[in-house]
Amino acid sequence: MGKANKVVIIGGDARQIEIAESLLADGNEVFLLGFDQWMRNVAGISKAVSDTDVPWSELDAVLLPVSGLKSDNKVEACFSSKELILQESWLKKTPQNCLVMSGIHTNELETVINTVKRPLIKLLERDDVAIYNSIPSAEGTLLMAMQETDITIHKSNTVILGFGRTGQTIARTFSVLGAYAKVGTIHPSEKARAEAMGLETFELEDLPAVVQSADLCINSIPAMVLPEDILIHFPVHSVIIDIASPPGGTDFEYAKKRGIKAILAPGLPGVVAPKTAGRILAKVISQLLGENQVEKEA
Repeated sequence: MGKANKVVIIGGDARQIEIAESLLADGNEVFLLGFDQWMRNVAGISKAVSDTDVPWSELDAVLLPVSGLKSDNKVEACFSSKELILQESWLKKTPQNCLVMSGIHTNELETVINTVKRPLIKLLERDDVAIYNSIPSAEGTLLMAMQETDITIHKSNTVILGFGRTGQTIARTFSVLGAYAKVGTIHPSEKARAEAMGLETFELEDLPAVVQSADLCINSIPAMVLPEDILIHFPVHSVIIDIASPPGGTDFEYAKKRGIKAILAPGLPGVVAPKTAGRILAKVISQLLGENQVEKEA
């Protein structure tokens, strides 16, 4: 085992607890900031009362929540009773090669990074994380589909929009259960992959005709693909599950007017399987810390 890393985890949800315990098990020293309501005490994991309890100048990595930074640099902190705001001054105290890790890009986070000049890693944009995360995403989507419909998945007409890493796993999951799955994508390579898996595909320009028989529509495309002029063609009994990043790809207001059940459900891994989602992130974070140590020693 190489040199132990020092990592601070700032805010987050149940996934961060799993990450902290996994990093500790790998021999790292972990500090938690914004976890005053987490009642467990684990040797090797230090709960910081304030930022002065964190050894910023000795850190190898700063881990932010999957949601990144929100407006005014607010940090999501499910285990804190207080508002948590990331201060640029904290990051400026860290070594130049200290990694800053978050789940996704936000404008606020980019602004901070451009100021403090530290390497930023957006974990959910990595192929390995996205592929691992596609499994709990597919299971969560399946659970919602079963809860929100009054039919079986078997023989349901299921339209899947987008055939990236998550879309592929969702399509495979629903097909195995006997759904009549159709995949819509604008990318030739995704279309080829879907057809190679034995799935029916269609062009997004054909959506109005395709959705007329849809029982379920699952969208993973982070763009407005289900506006009013498409939703008008859906049967009223249809259920739309939109797993794209907020604000999703559906006109939810118009869907409601039409009486179509449309649900925005981003971040399913953290909702339906936080332990697994935390372990997925911890595995990749440990790998990145190891690579960073090698670079420091080179």
